[in-house]
Amino acid sequence: MMRNMLLLVCAWLGVWAGAVQADESSVRQAIETRLGVKVDEIVRTPFSALYEVRLGDEIAYTDEKASFLLVGSLVDTKTRENLTEARREKLATIRFEDLPLDRAIKTVRGNGRSTMAVFADPNCGFCKRMDRDLVNLSDVTIYTFLYPILDGPTKGDSMKKAQAIWCAKDRSKAWFDLMLKDVQPVATGSCDTTALQRNLELGQKLAIHGTPTTFVRTGQRIVGARTADVRKAVETAKN
Repeated sequence: MMRNMLLLVCAWLGVWAGAVQADESSVRQAIETRLGVKVDEIVRTPFSALYEVRLGDEIAYTDEKASFLLVGSLVDTKTRENLTEARREKLATIRFEDLPLDRAIKTVRGNGRSTMAVFADPNCGFCKRMDRDLVNLSDVTIYTFLYPILDGPTKGDSMKKAQAIWCAKDRSKAWFDLMLKDVQPVATGSCDTTALQRNLELGQKLAIHGTPTTFVRTGQRIVGARTADVRKAVETAKN
């Protein structure tokens, strides 16, 4: 339990002289001046004189005088909720309707009522495992964004496979033949593959650092081959 509590990992920054009544802007200014970093967001927490400091993907905490910086998990002892993890999940949420679904492979199973989007690399072993675990997932529409960020046996192998799949007559079949049966995609001709480069740019914008990364209709982000979590989220969306 103690390992999940706040860990003091940065040196004390010293008392902020002249501070009277702190607000988000003054705390931001003090942190940026002393650490030489850009603060993306400052939010006052429900706890007395404690502020959340967001530095890119990292969440830290400080007081109203910015006299220290804490990095770790903030746990509400009354509810035992990990507030830091809850905050990270909220920040990782997207607007599903903003995804450019025309740049994804569309697969409809059953009535397709529930919807999910997956960013996946053709050489990703965890992507294969998740697809195989979810092969019986029914009544769902799956949008697979080809996201070739891994190197395969040869340099650029992920991109070559992604191009072959994207240019296939039946993209969905080509993808799942690879994921489920290890049938390597074969390029049948040339086509416009600019969608793949744009997917890479989109992934960077959405801070997708690994595959598979799944988004469900609510915008919830599920990182990794967390099959049970994906199945639960999809099944919940059907109700």
